Amino acid sequence: MKKTSYQDNFTVRVYHGYGHKENLVVYGHVLAFKPEIKNRFSNNVFLNIIHLIQLFFVKPIPNVKVQMTWGNQQLFSKTAKDGFFKFEWKSEHPVNAGWHPIIIHTLSKNGKITATGEGKIFVPHSTQYGFISDIDDTVLVSHSARTGKKLRVMFTKNPRSRKTFADVVKYYQMLSLAQTTPDLLNPFFYVSSSEWNLYDDLNEFFKFNELPKGAFLLNEIKQWYQLFKTGTTEHEGKLMRVSRILEAFPKQRFILLGDNSQKDPEIYVSIANKYPQRVVAIYIRNISLEKEKLTNETFKKLKNKDIYTVQFQHTDEAILHSKSIGLIDF
Repeated sequence: MKKTSYQDNFTVRVYHGYGHKENLVVYGHVLAFKPEIKNRFSNNVFLNIIHLIQLFFVKPIPNVKVQMTWGNQQLFSKTAKDGFFKFEWKSEHPVNAGWHPIIIHTLSKNGKITATGEGKIFVPHSTQYGFISDIDDTVLVSHSARTGKKLRVMFTKNPRSRKTFADVVKYYQMLSLAQTTPDLLNPFFYVSSSEWNLYDDLNEFFKFNELPKGAFLLNEIKQWYQLFKTGTTEHEGKLMRVSRILEAFPKQRFILLGDNSQKDPEIYVSIANKYPQRVVAIYIRNISLEKEKLTNETFKKLKNKDIYTVQFQHTDEAILHSKSIGLIDF
């Protein structure tokens, strides 16, 4: 009987990339295997626990050669120690706005294709605004500041039974149309402390709830023994990911949306001070009432006092403010 090698079981995961003709980027992981996940949307608590645990039973494969074809361009990269790969390039041909399919292969030492993964690259329309949003406790009810409750929700709910905050879907749909038209929707970028392990579930959650489609920038992949540390990341990591977006789209101004359960106020103020003319407004959901004063003190560190800052408990407060400044229509 033939012994199955890791190469026979490679899984290439390709995440939504983003960019424009002069600067395109796409990420992914090469894993030794991908668990077969059944009953993904079950209401059975036990099955939901099994589902979540399976997402963290992965074995990243380092030093694997990966290949991507973009038009007539052949690009090559190699996976890092955590199985992560990244392609960043300039397109030799014009790229229309929209979603573009992409295929990435792993290659053996002799150049043979050993596995294939499919993904998409998001090229936004040249609209006036772009939106960068946190996920946990900004869009998705997560209880990030309370570890026990956070883990209980994660373990017992599935991507379709997790809850959004009231009116957040309506608000984000309105923002996608801010100062533009339905055929030229504003771009959304979702930057989160959640790990790449949860990418498929987050995609399903956003699709199921009809939130604006966008590119995700998540945290380093974790393995099973790190499961109870899910959702934790360094301040600098999220700051760097948000900075990359502003650097990639120099012609657009951005609205930043987050919450005060972790470090969003500090990160967003740092971004606004680095790009003082690029940030229009910062919206922070007031999840942690004990941090309300600290958040307001953080806002005072903004160098550009023309940047709107809003700390809100209910989404309708943010909607009213966005209407008052002419960002969205009545």
